[in-house]
Amino acid sequence: MRAPLVVRRTIRASVERVFAAWTEPAHLVRWWGPRPVVCAGAEIDLRVGGAYAIGNRFPDGSELWIRGEFVRIDRPRELVYTWRVGDAAASERVTVRFEAKDGATEVVIVHEDIASDRARAEHERGWLGCLDGLEQLYSIVS
Repeated sequence: MRAPLVVRRTIRASVERVFAAWTEPAHLVRWWGPRPVVCAGAEIDLRVGGAYAIGNRFPDGSELWIRGEFVRIDRPRELVYTWRVGDAAASERVTVRFEAKDGATEVVIVHEDIASDRARAEHERGWLGCLDGLEQLYSIVS
């Protein structure tokens, strides 16, 4: 079994604002995706058992959707959800914690059940790129 992937970043915004940016489609589409990927759309049914879908659009115009269901919601501190990329049969698990730190929010992402080292490296690059976008969003609006 592979060790979980853990990435973290401190965002200069309140826990409530960062949680909203993560869970409200109108906000999420503004920052999601490691560049040059952009968010093609987002649907979020924020309740335990509720589904979500996030589209990644690549420079060549192709799209890859990430889908899953919420397993646990502790607003505004934690989200736990399943993660399935495209038509993958296996589901991974993502936990995102939002921790208040001196007027900012430390976002801690724990991504588990990743099938391969290659997929782990791709997820790490993806999450770091997403956090870059989230950080940039709050450097502009804060």
